Amino acid sequence: MSDLTRINERINFCIKGELWEQIPKFFEELHPADIAEIINHAPDQAHNKLFELIDDEIKPDVLAELDDKTEADILEELSAEEISDIVEEMAPDDAADVLGELEVLRSEEILGLMESEESEEVRELLQYGEETAGGIMTTDFVAVRANMTAAEAMEHIGSLDLEEPIYNAYVVDAKGCLTGWIQLWELLKNSNRNMSLEELVEREIISVNTDTDQEEVARLAAKYDLSSLPVLDWQNKLVGRITIDDIMDVLEDEASEDIFKLAGSSDTELDYSSPLHAVKSRLPWLMITLFAGFVSSVILKRFIDHHIVALSFFVPIIMAMGGNTGIQSSTLIIRGLAIGSFTEKQLFKLLGRELLTGAVMGAICGTMIGIWAKFMVGSDSEIPALFLAFTVGVSLFAAMMFAAVFGAFAPLLLNRAKADPAVASGPFVTASNDILALLIYYGITIAMIAVRANLAGG
Repeated sequence: MSDLTRINERINFCIKGELWEQIPKFFEELHPADIAEIINHAPDQAHNKLFELIDDEIKPDVLAELDDKTEADILEELSAEEISDIVEEMAPDDAADVLGELEVLRSEEILGLMESEESEEVRELLQYGEETAGGIMTTDFVAVRANMTAAEAMEHIGSLDLEEPIYNAYVVDAKGCLTGWIQLWELLKNSNRNMSLEELVEREIISVNTDTDQEEVARLAAKYDLSSLPVLDWQNKLVGRITIDDIMDVLEDEASEDIFKLAGSSDTELDYSSPLHAVKSRLPWLMITLFAGFVSSVILKRFIDHHIVALSFFVPIIMAMGGNTGIQSSTLIIRGLAIGSFTEKQLFKLLGRELLTGAVMGAICGTMIGIWAKFMVGSDSEIPALFLAFTVGVSLFAAMMFAAVFGAFAPLLLNRAKADPAVASGPFVTASNDILALLIYYGITIAMIAVRANLAGG
């Protein structure tokens, strides 16, 4: 058992026994992120009491680590003065995140109580969209002029009061436009102390604009192994930077969002315990599946109406294999879109590959199910076993080949339409492929029966 688990158990024991005076000594041993985790998992009615027991010096750090639901519970009980005291000690981006969750009037009241310098920084961040580079950046950055020497730059950096650690200094011109960057390590070298930054600056800049989507920010940071990214406004002026902790948060949020969409739900379920909220998130997708079931039942009825009972034995296999093939393709494409592993120019090549992949898998599985169908039905069917085996095998081959292409095409189409491609997975692809697999199966069956009838008549 880890130390954190042991401490968590002791704190929970104190909560149940209302032994509040014993809890602060446990908090003294923990990192703010660990304290936030304990509060997140504590009973709702204990959130505010636990937060009160934290040392005032680390309250800003703990508040920044809480999940949205717990944070909202705590902020609801705090006065505007208490919140302003806390957010003034937070990094500007974290303070903006906290105030952005409050009603506008209350947020303005708190900003009015803050020191003017801190409040202006937070106001600037609040104007940007929540999921844009501007919305997740911090205005805590180091900008130096190209005409400075390394020694002058270090003296300037040492005079700054920064909330977050820095590893790079950004070099700007007289208008504040970014011209390059330099590692602090280069400034510390004795051999560079009297050299101009003009000679030391790295001019290959990877930057983002304030309106760049946070997912693109995370993709760039991961691709180029960056610990921070400079953010520019529409005039190409340096206005902030995005730090590695925020990039990691974006990666986690985007991954969670996509995973929930794969299941036809929403990550907001994590913040609420109400069954009604869970129903609201899941029911729309289940309605798609239910509607697909209605359509499927009509198609299945046609099978029975044509007295092809033996063929109905293989419907679950056809539907399952088509659905799984579609999910495999859509998941692959969604992942590729998320990390930018292919371009639109590769679209037709990609669809062709999925078509060939589906055809090969369909041929293998179709042959196997054909053999199984002949063995399973034997002479008990109203139609010849070999004919039935061929029909089932060809149907599975066609269903899997189509599902592979459809599973790849759906997220690409949604991405082109500027919609989230993750919604193309899960219930959407599964429901669509169920219907289409049955239609393919039914169509091939009717065609094969017609061919057999013509041959028999001839």
